Amino acid sequence: MAENMVEVIGAVKKFKDVVALNDVSINFEKGKIHGIIGRNGSGKTVLFKTICGFMKLDSGKIHIEGKEVKPTTNQEIGLIIEEPGFIDSLSGYKNLKLLASIRRKINDEDIKKAIELVGLDPTTKKPVKNYSLGMRHRLAIAQAIMEKPRLLILDEPMNGLDKSGVIEMRQLFKRLKEEGITIILSSHYAEDIEALCETVCEMDNGFLVKVQ
Repeated sequence: MAENMVEVIGAVKKFKDVVALNDVSINFEKGKIHGIIGRNGSGKTVLFKTICGFMKLDSGKIHIEGKEVKPTTNQEIGLIIEEPGFIDSLSGYKNLKLLASIRRKINDEDIKKAIELVGLDPTTKKPVKNYSLGMRHRLAIAQAIMEKPRLLILDEPMNGLDKSGVIEMRQLFKRLKEEGITIILSSHYAEDIEALCETVCEMDNGFLVKVQ
């Protein structure tokens, strides 16, 4: 019997008169790549933030590997949600080293390997302020995967990447899936969803309107 990595049960989230999540229920099976599509404001990012514990639901529950998610829970999730907050004056490697020092789960070699996996040079001293948009997004993906999480939440991970970069990241995500990592991602590009995702759900005005 398939195991679920994430279970969303009757999730409701409101912002004054706006219902961002309207009784959303969905399960995301372990070891698969799941896609969420929908226009801006449909509720995708809010759903991601509640799964990560960054926002508290007004009602409903979310479980990750059977444990209820709460804002105080320290979830081991690799994530890209909105623009990553790097320190512009530091190199990519130094940014990730600083972030890795919070949990102290990985060493310098793990950081360098993650940077290399996304096609960047871990030895460059170029500050992040001189990175292109595509390089910043590659670095954000490196940050998301460097601590080897079992769950990746990726909100528009292909933004800013050129055609070759998109192909490389698709290959990387498929490789991570083969290693048993569960990935939930959103993308405005139908090609990404078609190439990567084994399940697809669509959100519209806070409703989960289609699952396939």
